[in-house]
Amino acid sequence: MSAGLPLLHGFDEPGAVFAWRRGEAIDRGRFLADVARTAERLPDAGHVLNVCVDRYRFAVGLAAAMARGQVSLLPPSTHASTVRQLVARFPDLYCFTDAVQVDIDLAQTLVDVDVVDAADSRPVAMPLIPGDRVVAGVFTSGSTGEPTMHRKRWASLVENVRAEGERLGCDGRGSPLAIVATVPPQHMYGFESSLLMAWQTGAALVAERPFFPADIVASLARQPGRRMLVTTPFHLRALLAEGGELPAVDRVVSATAPLSLALATEAERRFKAPLLEIYGCTETGQLASRRPVEDARWQLFGRIDLCFDADGRAIASHGHIERPTPIADHLEAAADFATSRRFSLVGRSADLVNIAGKRTSLGHLAAQLQAIDGVIDGVFLMPEDDEAERDGVTRLVALVVAPTLDAERLLAALRERIDAAFLPRPPYFVDRLPRNTTGKLTRAVLHDLLQRQRPSDTGRSASDAASCR
Repeated sequence: MSAGLPLLHGFDEPGAVFAWRRGEAIDRGRFLADVARTAERLPDAGHVLNVCVDRYRFAVGLAAAMARGQVSLLPPSTHASTVRQLVARFPDLYCFTDAVQVDIDLAQTLVDVDVVDAADSRPVAMPLIPGDRVVAGVFTSGSTGEPTMHRKRWASLVENVRAEGERLGCDGRGSPLAIVATVPPQHMYGFESSLLMAWQTGAALVAERPFFPADIVASLARQPGRRMLVTTPFHLRALLAEGGELPAVDRVVSATAPLSLALATEAERRFKAPLLEIYGCTETGQLASRRPVEDARWQLFGRIDLCFDADGRAIASHGHIERPTPIADHLEAAADFATSRRFSLVGRSADLVNIAGKRTSLGHLAAQLQAIDGVIDGVFLMPEDDEAERDGVTRLVALVVAPTLDAERLLAALRERIDAAFLPRPPYFVDRLPRNTTGKLTRAVLHDLLQRQRPSDTGRSASDAASCR
């Protein structure tokens, strides 16, 4: 067994702020006491499903499970069918909750952090977690297929988030930094950037997860001193669209999809702070970052390396990555990669499209669509049936949220941004896109929505269908 690594790195002062919850500062000593008290109450089991919404309760439950040698499972959803699949694979599974009872068919343990007894005032030793211990099972989002679980060991996670903290300047120097996050801790990005990075850099996590723009602004304004916003393009776009003055922050961090330069520039102007993007995936964790206003390319973290096989597929290795891992996205190394360690993200391999000899990605097309005035949200996709090709021509479609536009004006604006070969035939106007809590869209829900939007009369022309709402 490998040597133990401390739960909280390098900060022995028990009175230092660990979290902000409901406007109250919670110090590290109180957190360790909550962890110890919770660990004593846990059932003898190997796996736990942590569905706590409150980020502090989630942290207490996660740490208590780690101290007991239990693996926290973090699936992309807690639908009944998902839970049944998990139980079939892990029969000893139980559930952490922050409510008296939740609608999940599992034995449930309430993470109770609201009652403090006299014992909580006694110092608690810092838990040491073996570096080779599997502490979490994280799942892919399912955006391109069925979710897949990946086991994460403590030492790998520690190296991962310390490298992120160093890149973001969150290394414990200076006054404490409060992390306000719009992403849940159950998602790999939120798990790393809103939770574990706080554990390993001395930053303070904020328990609440604001979603609506007004809530995000209010949460930021409540935090004293330095603060950082951890968010997604979806939340950031909605926040900036609201107008009005935004609280100054120390930095903004975004992930889950690349930002457009225009959106990144506007965010920096409004927040009066640098915006950095994180690139990574569930399989590897975080790999690289960039500041779009300075360079469109991504720079690798720490000791991570990239190589490319004979087919041009990127393979990540070293650093916190335990074994060479192929990357699902299409990456291109910079000409000076050996010294700069920078690369370009062309697009997700599964999203690359080639029409009439012209190549692009669905992600790039969606970014161009979302940049049009009047478009609130939008996505391109390739139909999965015969509609994908008609008369020997591949046809993309688009789902668009744009209540003030019609098909004619939308297509005219798109023609100024993308090649005519990629114009959607047709665009379908919808009230909203079914994004999950991190702003992602899964392939299954998109195609289900597309089927509901198509006209029942399949003989209608593409131009007629384009005006379908």
